[in-house]
Amino acid sequence: MTASGIRIGDDGRARCAWVGDDAEYRRYHDEEWGVPLHGDRELFEKMSLEGFQAGLSWITILRRRPTFRAAFREFDLATVAGFDDADVERLMGDPGIIRNRAKIEATISNARVAVDLTTDDPGALDRLIWSFRPDHVGRPRPASLAEVPAVTVEATALSRALKKSGFRFVGPTTMYALMQSAGLVDDHVVGCWRAA
Repeated sequence: MTASGIRIGDDGRARCAWVGDDAEYRRYHDEEWGVPLHGDRELFEKMSLEGFQAGLSWITILRRRPTFRAAFREFDLATVAGFDDADVERLMGDPGIIRNRAKIEATISNARVAVDLTTDDPGALDRLIWSFRPDHVGRPRPASLAEVPAVTVEATALSRALKKSGFRFVGPTTMYALMQSAGLVDDHVVGCWRAA
């Protein structure tokens, strides 16, 4: 790792140092992180996974993402919104996901809010989230990992708007992580091949 927060992988590519040596983390960094993501279902999935990540490392969630997708029926909004107490117990018994009752119940509740938001207005969740994209004009690329914020004014505003709509587990730090992973911001540091 260099002082700037860049790590040279065994493939010779310079990447953000948080990637480390994990192959799945490398794939995620190279193919997903910072890439614009759209769609109500897609952003609901990302929001849900970011909520499950709170207090844990992202790689823990990333490695379990296939199991999360199976357990939450590909994060189909209507399907998850229809989950009942038996589904909560099923999920609490699934060792392939994070078995946190509050996070499971919040995901189901959030699906219901998202269905209410999007049934008569497809794309409403996508538009709501993307309306908080920061103005990138003049925004300098982080020169080091230390310059990558944990929270921003825009993430705080997004968090407030989502909470006002009834969403849970959408705090400002979690929403900034969503903004990074869904490409509303691009925090690849200077020197990372993806920053080019």
